[in-house]
Amino acid sequence: MTPPGWHPDPGYSGNGPAQERWWDGAQWTGHVRASPGAARRRGIRIGVGVTVGAVVLAAIGGGVYLLGEDGGGGPGTAASSPSAVPDPPGAPDGGEKDGEKGGEGNGDGQGPGEQLPPTEPGFATDLAAGISLPVPQGWKGTSGAVGAGLTTGEHACPGDTAETCVRGGVFSAPAAAMKLTAGTPEEAAKKDITLNAQESYGGKSYGKISSHEELKSEAVTVAGGKGYVVRWKVVTEKGDDGYVESLVFPSPTSKDMLVVVRSGFDVNKDAPKLSVLDDITRGIKAASGAGGGAGGAV
Repeated sequence: MTPPGWHPDPGYSGNGPAQERWWDGAQWTGHVRASPGAARRRGIRIGVGVTVGAVVLAAIGGGVYLLGEDGGGGPGTAASSPSAVPDPPGAPDGGEKDGEKGGEGNGDGQGPGEQLPPTEPGFATDLAAGISLPVPQGWKGTSGAVGAGLTTGEHACPGDTAETCVRGGVFSAPAAAMKLTAGTPEEAAKKDITLNAQESYGGKSYGKISSHEELKSEAVTVAGGKGYVVRWKVVTEKGDDGYVESLVFPSPTSKDMLVVVRSGFDVNKDAPKLSVLDDITRGIKAASGAGGGAGGAV
């Protein structure tokens, strides 16, 4: 999976201080800042899935891997080369753009001036999408101004043991933040599942995907809106196989906005059961105080 956040700049030449570049969940932007990791390492950050602060989780799953610093997610694959692009949804006000000198962000993946998501016990809130994801017992939930995520079961990635993967991950973001432009929830879900599978299990952490089996493709009601879900089982080159799911539905606070929830679980005795994924889907609701419909999936 691949979520937005501050990540090591893939175009860094090695000359001068290390820097980070903002990944918007689909491509590298023109926002850069000095790398906090150049001075110290801080906890864990989720690369293929969740980022702390502005959490657009664009890719996820058991294939989600953790990159070694807190406060931001990094792409799960070696992604695109750096280039200056228009400011993406959720991009930080802090940091600087290529060729500009500006202030740094606060180091937690959230730029100065970004609106903090509301705190709701037991839920991870995606402020931009207007939804909250239920956090299963024992899981880690991360709220964000753009995007939210749930992860569990950290372990060494089978294809690159220097990196850390998770047994399960669920991540949300507005479809626009993922550059997903398909018109209907069904069209968007069917388009996104291929990207989800590749980003979750097709990179160096699990090797290439040799085949897949479609387990589900159907309409579903989520948070009061009519959506669509597609679920695959993928066979990987290295390590465990995986389940990936792309769920798309209208935001309960803005019917013109589509929300994407990407999920991925390892096929492993230590991974969550698929029933947990179904429980999470049923528990998705409008963010507290955001208005709009609430309710689970049917």
